[in-house]
Amino acid sequence: MVALTLDGIGARYGRATVFSDITTGPIEGGALTAVIGPNAAGKSTLFKRIAGLLKGEGVVHVDGADAAARPICYMPQDTGANAVLTVYESVLLAAKQGASWRVAEDELREIDEILASLSISDLAFRDLGALSGGQRQLVAIAQALVRKPKILLMDEPTSALDLYRQIEVLDYMRRLAKKSGIAVLIALHDLNHAMRYCDHAMVVASGRLIANGPTLDVITPAMLGEVYKVDARIETCTLGRPLVIVDGAR
Repeated sequence: MVALTLDGIGARYGRATVFSDITTGPIEGGALTAVIGPNAAGKSTLFKRIAGLLKGEGVVHVDGADAAARPICYMPQDTGANAVLTVYESVLLAAKQGASWRVAEDELREIDEILASLSISDLAFRDLGALSGGQRQLVAIAQALVRKPKILLMDEPTSALDLYRQIEVLDYMRRLAKKSGIAVLIALHDLNHAMRYCDHAMVVASGRLIANGPTLDVITPAMLGEVYKVDARIETCTLGRPLVIVDGAR
């Protein structure tokens, strides 16, 4: 089973420190971890630091992935889609990064399966430039999955999706993580989605790691008051799921 461990990592832009000394125990595969915090808390920067796109202090450890694998895949919020390509071409290109350009039948079959799993098979031969923002976000998820990462960093993957698609994608990612054993870290703003779909949560705010652990232990009225500056409570809905109820700003 793959495990991601952060040991005193930090990042800065110029002289400005974004975060420092973030240390975690092993974040193991097979589950979703929500990365939460207010706007501009450094969640995107944290993902870039983990993916090796930014340098900084500390060490990112990846255990349980073979040396030949491309263990970490980062899916940014802004996908920067190339409008010249079709959806299918863009996913195929993602699959072949760093590999031979010879395409096998099983690779094409795998792309078909990923597109079908995200309910975007009908978009396969549409130009990326003709898609909506939500459709492009689903294509970006397909591009990430086809690379078969051991650790997947998803920066607000549901931000452009309607409510039905948000639920569909998060449910699919939870099932995929459990089935394949990959570790999925997802930056989310919707705390109720985090509580429903994520087994673990990390709170990043004020340049540091505020909390890290089981989601229901992390998302508490005290944390919401400290980090989000709101008076809130956790209630149980009729289906037995916990919900964040915000009474007002502080």
